[in-house]
Amino acid sequence: GPFFFGCGGFGAACATCFTWAMAFFNSPALAALKYLPLPILGMHSSCARSFAPTSKPTTCTRGLMFALAITLAAMLLYIVVATGMLYWYFRKLFGYDKVTAYFSATPGGLSEMTIVGGAFGGDDRTIALVHGSRILLVVLVIPFWFRFTQDGGAGVSFTGPSLLDSAPIDIGILVLGAVVGTLIGKFLRLPAYRLVGPMVATAAMQIAGVTESVPPYEIVFVAQVVVGSAIGARFAGIALQRIFRTMAASAGATVLLLVCTVGFTLALVPLSGMGFAPLTLAFAPGGLAEMSLIAISLGIETAFVATHHVARVVMIVIGVPLVFRTKQRVTAGNRTDSGR
Repeated sequence: GPFFFGCGGFGAACATCFTWAMAFFNSPALAALKYLPLPILGMHSSCARSFAPTSKPTTCTRGLMFALAITLAAMLLYIVVATGMLYWYFRKLFGYDKVTAYFSATPGGLSEMTIVGGAFGGDDRTIALVHGSRILLVVLVIPFWFRFTQDGGAGVSFTGPSLLDSAPIDIGILVLGAVVGTLIGKFLRLPAYRLVGPMVATAAMQIAGVTESVPPYEIVFVAQVVVGSAIGARFAGIALQRIFRTMAASAGATVLLLVCTVGFTLALVPLSGMGFAPLTLAFAPGGLAEMSLIAISLGIETAFVATHHVARVVMIVIGVPLVFRTKQRVTAGNRTDSGR
């Protein structure tokens, strides 16, 4: 029952493995999975509920606001350190060109970095493979690591009501929040708007007391399977040799990122007062949707985790191209001056 459906992200991990293996057969149906919208119905409501006043006391205290100020500032430093470290890694060990190495090195922003990196002359397919492999590996490692090293899970697995026990009005509110939030998020051009828009809309309704509904556990499980399948399907139609070569590079990069994550987590536990588990999930180099879903499934400070991943995506999407353009202008200016 609920235990199977909310087993800490296992559904996503298993679906990822299965679809990744099937992608080698180059099935058109699997390739089409890359373009499926995120299964936001269960995820956005679960994330939003963590912001509600009726949630755990830790989510609405001054202590959490203080912790957020520290950890969000640390997130910016984390991005700078991680990007610099991986840029050197891809350049020196794998011989990537400067543009491809730079946009492959960011700890997030798969779609945005692929598009922008390609526009600046990088190998967009390599960038996409590196980021896709990173997300794949993190989704495979994190849920199992928490389950088998943190006393059966650092939190309580998500155990919402059954779909059969949910009131139609509650399901209607979930759907309304998903639809309205998605439209608003797309209009405002929010990053990961299919998740962030509905999450903000539903959080507003939770805080206003319009609803206290929890998504049925069946919907959360379906969300795990679809997210996992979409991750694995990203590798459809790509030569097996190239996948393994890029995954080898990405595996090493992911290990470095996870070491960096643990280092920042250990430093921030005494500074912020937050626990090891929520900080690890907040700084883990997975995707926004994937890490939010794992936090939901494990019952670990979903609002805190989701806030950091939204902030990480925003920082990367805005800051990384800006830094690259600035570096280009400075380099071009230096060349002009030296030529005079």
